[in-house]
Amino acid sequence: MTPSSGQNAQADRPHTGRRRNERVREAILAAAMDLLAHSDGTPVTVDTIARAAGVGKQTIYRWWPSKGAVFLDALSERAATVAPEVDTGALAGDLEAFVTATFTGAAAPETAPVLRSLAREAAHDRHLAGMMSEFTAARRAALRDILERAGRRGELAGDADLDLMVDQVYGVLWYRLILDHAPLTADVAVRLARTLVAASAAR
Repeated sequence: MTPSSGQNAQADRPHTGRRRNERVREAILAAAMDLLAHSDGTPVTVDTIARAAGVGKQTIYRWWPSKGAVFLDALSERAATVAPEVDTGALAGDLEAFVTATFTGAAAPETAPVLRSLAREAAHDRHLAGMMSEFTAARRAALRDILERAGRRGELAGDADLDLMVDQVYGVLWYRLILDHAPLTADVAVRLARTLVAASAAR
């Protein structure tokens, strides 16, 4: 290797100092999601994530307490990007857009295996279960904001149960995702959203 090529390799290698380097962070999150999505049942460890991202595992442990925390961080960013809050000015448009994006994002080949794996691991990992609760609470809050906004516009019946509506959306998502008895599709999302709007609309 010539001196110049060595210098280029060093320049291309992300810095892994104590301060979180955003380029390194994104590389770790991307590596974790990719590994789990294509693991075919093979355990994904902090070591394999570190190798795939080109960093030392101490870098991962410096920023995250566990591999589950890495996956949840990646999922949170993906969810906020894939299914952001929308405001079309009407509940029907908002709900269809949000639920469709949420179902499509959760069913994506790079996301579904991660969600299934975390749900399994959270069943016997109290710390991960707490983090999963925070993740799901954030996604529930995003949907509830849409419903509350519709309520302020007078689109919902006065006795509309917003929490139950949220439960119905995420209940369908997790039931189909975990049991895999039927696919999560955009068509299902649209039909569910329209059913919820029809059942809760102000009369």
